[in-house]
Amino acid sequence: MGGVGKTALAVEAAHRARGKGWFPGGTLFVDLRGYDDDPVTADQAVLALLDALGVRDGGLPPTADRRYDAYRALLAERGDRMLLILDNASDPAQYLPLLPGTDHHRVIITSRDRPDALPVRLIDLETLAPDDSVALVTRALHATDERDGRPVREPDALHELADLCGHLPLALQIAAGMLRRRRHRDIASLVAEIRDAGDPAAVLDRGSPGTDLYGRSLVLRPVLETSYRRLPSDQARLLRLLCLAPDAETGTETVTALTDLEADVALPLLEDLAAAHLISPVPSADGSATGMRWRVHDLVRAFGAGVVARDAGLREEGEAARERIVRFYVERTYAASVLLSGLQGRQEPFANRAQAVTWLDEERAGLVAAVQWAREERFADTAALLADCLAQYLNWRRHFDDAIAVAHAARKAARQAGDRHREAGVLNNLGIALSRADRTEEAVDAYTRARDLFQDIGDRREEAGAWSNIGNALQRAGRTRKAITAHTRARDLFQDIGDRREEARVWMNLGVALRDAGRTRKAIEAHTRARSLFRAIGDGLGEAMAWGSLGNALQREGDVDEAIEAHMVARALFQAAGDRYGEATEWGNVGGALQQAGRVHEAIEAHGKSLEIFREFNDWYGEGVTLDNLAAAHEAARQHDQARTAHLQAADAFTRVNASAEAARARARAAELPE
Repeated sequence: MGGVGKTALAVEAAHRARGKGWFPGGTLFVDLRGYDDDPVTADQAVLALLDALGVRDGGLPPTADRRYDAYRALLAERGDRMLLILDNASDPAQYLPLLPGTDHHRVIITSRDRPDALPVRLIDLETLAPDDSVALVTRALHATDERDGRPVREPDALHELADLCGHLPLALQIAAGMLRRRRHRDIASLVAEIRDAGDPAAVLDRGSPGTDLYGRSLVLRPVLETSYRRLPSDQARLLRLLCLAPDAETGTETVTALTDLEADVALPLLEDLAAAHLISPVPSADGSATGMRWRVHDLVRAFGAGVVARDAGLREEGEAARERIVRFYVERTYAASVLLSGLQGRQEPFANRAQAVTWLDEERAGLVAAVQWAREERFADTAALLADCLAQYLNWRRHFDDAIAVAHAARKAARQAGDRHREAGVLNNLGIALSRADRTEEAVDAYTRARDLFQDIGDRREEAGAWSNIGNALQRAGRTRKAITAHTRARDLFQDIGDRREEARVWMNLGVALRDAGRTRKAIEAHTRARSLFRAIGDGLGEAMAWGSLGNALQREGDVDEAIEAHMVARALFQAAGDRYGEATEWGNVGGALQQAGRVHEAIEAHGKSLEIFREFNDWYGEGVTLDNLAAAHEAARQHDQARTAHLQAADAFTRVNASAEAARARARAAELPE
């Protein structure tokens, strides 16, 4: 990529090598200007090299072939090793004739393109690490005025400036020059300008300080434009569309949807763009071609989006591509969400739940960003549908900030469309995310707004569901009496409309609230009623959940043997239905009940089976909870080393899902155990 610092690195390396005496014969440098409108040819370059070697005017051979012969002969005669730098080449034809005819000398070639057809050692330069970017700007400012205190006073603004520059040395150099010129203004003012403009290149080029040490203009857009203009039409189209993708990193299968190309057509084009250093390949864990991901630099993305915005035909092409990617995301996310419940089997294109989760994890940033397109009328419906499909995954993975952002975007789109029913549904999703994030009062407010909308619309079934959600949030907040009232209202509504399945679910929720209120006998009655309703309508999974909830209530009442039996029945029903997630949960419940009964070794075995399934699902939060429970069982068996190990493993699992409070508690429990 242009501006990544190839020339500066080559020159610095040459200086250091000369300083160490590696090249006593000196260094020859030629700027081939390969990406200018009029690049230097090899025939022109050899004249400059001969001149540097002392051959000029009347001593020059009359033909190009004889000049190359003379050039190579001079190098061959030189006993002292030399270093030749052929800078900024765009085509091997520029430098192949200039290579010495001997391996005595060394050559450094810089280019934006990878010469994969040639047997040369390749060194790919990436953008700088964030801390190195900050250091570059800081050094540049202090080189002019060592008293410049802005980097120390504004570390956050400086880091944001480096981010906005994409950590590209050229952009950072321009930004440093602008800061030197505006030395009486703070860094934050430049950050605000770039952020407001939405196009870093436009702001930086407008304020560019001129040229660099090598006499080259310090501008970004011409660097990007020359690289773009050189692309064949199919590569240029692919790059433009990639710049419109919702995230900077995109999977190969998503690229095929975006571009409407088959994978075997898209992959070579992607590889060509990577060879031109306009995108970066991110290898997949399994090494497969379809699992590859492709990252576009932020400055290239902004440039490509600008190219599209300035052309009506390209804008329509881009909008069609965005429609394809949102539809693709909806189809894939829906298929993945079907498998998230833990049901075994295949849901095309995913062979199993693990594949679905892996895809969701990899595409999460793009999926969340695509939902933000819901504010645009053209994408409102499909992006809102994507938000619905994403909600379960984001909450399960504990990406609560993303879940809340997705719900807010979908709600705004629903309000703009005047769709009150959809807005109410989105408010329910928002409430779930807020509740899981322990923002319970906000969750109650969201659910209440949903209930009011459903009441106004006259949708009694959804109103009942909102009442139940209010009850769950109130219960989570410890307001059990109000939770019982809300669940009772939901139950009565479902009874009135004759929805026995939802009535059974609310009986179950009511039972949990009654249990937490200390009314365990009433809770047992509620769970028994739920179990009977589920059984009557032939809902095996519902019956399994009711058995599990009944087991928890029996355990709270002290009826441990009956609790163990209830959990074993629940586990068997989940297993028969192929619901591995439910089976894992019930193995954990069996373990807890067995431990309460004093059967600690059996409890350890049960928790181990639960742990195996949660690990199979990559459910790190479930894994953490199970490991904590396993540690408690080991501790009861006086197996302190095993308990400590389990607590520490739990802390690691919690850390993976940003459950910092749970991780801290697990570490504290491990520290409290005797040696």
